[in-house]
Amino acid sequence: MLYLNGQFMRREDAKVSALDRGCLFGDGVYEVIPVYSRNPFRLDEHLSRLEASLAAIGLDNPHPRAEWARLVREAIRLQDFDDQSVYLHVTRGDAGERDFPFPQGVAPTVLINPTALVTPPAALKAAGVKAISHADFRWLRCDVKSLNLLPTVLLREAARRAGCAECVMFRDGFLSEGAASNIFVVRDGVLACPPKSNLMLPGITYDLVIELARANGVPLEVRPVSEAEVRAADELWMTSSTREVLAIVELDGRPVGDGRVGPMAQRLDALYQDFKNQVMRAGKEQA
Repeated sequence: MLYLNGQFMRREDAKVSALDRGCLFGDGVYEVIPVYSRNPFRLDEHLSRLEASLAAIGLDNPHPRAEWARLVREAIRLQDFDDQSVYLHVTRGDAGERDFPFPQGVAPTVLINPTALVTPPAALKAAGVKAISHADFRWLRCDVKSLNLLPTVLLREAARRAGCAECVMFRDGFLSEGAASNIFVVRDGVLACPPKSNLMLPGITYDLVIELARANGVPLEVRPVSEAEVRAADELWMTSSTREVLAIVELDGRPVGDGRVGPMAQRLDALYQDFKNQVMRAGKEQA
C-alpha cells in the first residue's frame, strides 16, 4: 500500500499524470525515512529537511508537520514488513500543459511509498566496500533534496560498472560528498568532514555521526577536506540513512589505509547501532 494525493491504495492502482511537473521538469523534492521495527528513525529531522527543501524551491508545504507524521505512521502501519524505507515525494503538480513558470492554483502531487529497508549485512560492514572518484558536476544547490537526480544516476552507474558501491566526489580540489552519501575521513586519529553548505546535502546520518563523535570524545574537525587528504586517509567512510556507517576500503583501485575497516569506523558504527537500538526500544515502550 502507498499514499497518493489523499488516498492509500495498492501500488498497481497508483497513477500520476504524464503532465505532472515532476515528470516534465523534475520540479519537486523528496525525502527518505528509515524505519526500524515500525518506528520511524529521526522523523522530526527528516521532516525538517523536507520542509527546507520545499521552501528552497518555493513550493508550498501541502501538510503541517503533525499531518506528515500521521501519514507516515499510517503508511508504515499498512505494510506487511517491519523494517521500511519510507519515500516521500512532492511535486508542483499537473498544470495541464508544459510551461516553465510556476502554475497558479495547482495542487501538489504527494506520494508516500514505503518499501523494505535493506541495510548493509554484517559481513559487508566487516569487509568494507570499494569506491571510485569523480569530479562533482552537479548544480550549485546540492543542499536541496531535489528530484533532479540524473547526475547521481550517472555517477552511481559508473560506480556499479567499476564493481564499486559509491562514487566519492571532488569539487575544485575539495571533498564534497558521495553520489548518494556523506563522506568522512580519518587521519592520525582525527575524524574530519566537510561543513554544511550549498554544495552538499545536509545528511541526517551525517548529523548523528557528528553528535555521537562529540558526545564520546572522538577528535573531530568539521572543515574543508582536500582531495589530497582523502587520498592519504587512514580511513574513509560513507554515511546515509540506508547505509548507516559503511567503510570504504579501496578508492580508485588503491587501498585506503591498510585496506581494512579501521577502528574509528568500527567504533562509530557501534555507537550508531547503540543509539538506534535505544531509540527503537523507547519507541516500542511508548507504543
